[in-house]
Amino acid sequence: MTRRIGIFGAFALLSLTFFIGCKRGKSEQEKTVQPNIVIVYLDDLGYGDVGAYGATGLKTPNIDKLAKGGIMFTDGYATSATCTPSRYGLLTGVYPWREKDAKILPGTAPLLIKTEQLTIPKMLKEKGYHTGIVGKWHLGLGSGNTNWNEKVAPGPNEVGFDFSYILAATQDRVPTVYIKNGDVVGLDPNDPIEVNYNKNFEGEPTGKDNPELTTMKWHHGHNNSIVNGIPRIGYMKGGEKAKWSDIDMADHFLAIAKDYVKMHKNEPFFLVYTMQQPHVPRTPNPRFEGMSGMGPRGDAIVEADWCLGEFVKTLEEEGLLENTLIVFSSDNGPVLNDGYYDDAEEKLGDHKPGGELRGGKYSLFEAGTRVPFITYWKGKIQPTVSNALVCQVDLLGSLAALVGSAEKTQDSQDLIDAFMGKSKTGREELVLEATTRTAMRKGDWYLIPPYKGQALNKDVNIELGNSTDFQLYNIKEDVGQQKNLAKENTEKLQEMIATFESIRGKDYSNIQKLKLK
Repeated sequence: MTRRIGIFGAFALLSLTFFIGCKRGKSEQEKTVQPNIVIVYLDDLGYGDVGAYGATGLKTPNIDKLAKGGIMFTDGYATSATCTPSRYGLLTGVYPWREKDAKILPGTAPLLIKTEQLTIPKMLKEKGYHTGIVGKWHLGLGSGNTNWNEKVAPGPNEVGFDFSYILAATQDRVPTVYIKNGDVVGLDPNDPIEVNYNKNFEGEPTGKDNPELTTMKWHHGHNNSIVNGIPRIGYMKGGEKAKWSDIDMADHFLAIAKDYVKMHKNEPFFLVYTMQQPHVPRTPNPRFEGMSGMGPRGDAIVEADWCLGEFVKTLEEEGLLENTLIVFSSDNGPVLNDGYYDDAEEKLGDHKPGGELRGGKYSLFEAGTRVPFITYWKGKIQPTVSNALVCQVDLLGSLAALVGSAEKTQDSQDLIDAFMGKSKTGREELVLEATTRTAMRKGDWYLIPPYKGQALNKDVNIELGNSTDFQLYNIKEDVGQQKNLAKENTEKLQEMIATFESIRGKDYSNIQKLKLK
């Protein structure tokens, strides 16, 4: 009897131990459940284009709702004042000035990111994430001399994305087709695509020679092949059934992004939803025309805001909003006339796309790279405004820390506490870039080294930041960068130069070294 009780007791103890072990294992597993991560990335949206950041003429209720429900960074930056370098920096965690080919790419450029290079999607895949990108890519495709009638590779799928549905380059460049996982969508093999950026195809009309066939008038640089009445950059022939509809593009990408969420809602996912708005050509759907009172640029921003609202609504309807970290930002600062006559300047009114900041897209001044930057996670992030210095290059290191990855790069810092609102301390300094020229933000100070070149880009009417002398600004006291303190504060200037050169090296200016000291 005693022996029988002992056997039963031992069995019961083993059962209890197994049960407790299972509970403990389940509890530990629950602790490691990873949040979904979504980066919503706009194109040429300025610091002053958002209501939460001071815009009064434009209504952006859905962006504002994210800002008011999450962390609105006042000092959040893209890595560059142009799109390709910023996208490179965001995905790789590497300053774009370290990669000599990280510049605005033509539609036929080869893939910029090396296939062996660390990227955010690669890092997250190792942690069990499904990874996707929907929208603009503009980081090159293939290895040069791309045949658009075959599988286009390497591309997003070769640098970490399980799913990709993208533009080949930009909305104003050919080829004007969508590409899904390397294949041109809707391509008729009997009507092959031909693309050339140097020479037109015989008999094909262009914006320059056939203005009567255009519905949008070009201002500069956009006078090659005409698609949907819009003259583009580059020449294209064929692929008629595969060509996109410009006015339906926002709706099209939104539908793909929503479907991606629904398809992968039962597993952790990482989605980069990169809208084309308000980049040129600005072609908002007719239902948004006139809503902003600022012409197509303003209407495109209103449309993008609506898309964001619909996308977030999908996350909520699928029960995912409380387990999804959303990062919202823009690839660079604003530009009005960027190649087409579309009333962006004429209908601007009192609206200031860059807010109080100086410059814009292409510029080393603040408005080129300081952009709207918001993190939102319902129930996890407490609403606040943060002046922590953060940059898109830090997303790789920060997301790695969030999901427990040891991956890192030399430039991407772990700022997850700042992004989650647990700290208002960001990075100490930040090197910024605009068309291969670099500058530095450190604390309240901003350094622009001397560069040759025009001070004003007359085509887009934006100050570029070029000068034959060093420029030094205290942006806490002079946010508009109007007073150059380089000559009256030489001690701070030398301190800034020393820090800048320790990161950037000394070979950074196109002006003789003699002028640098």
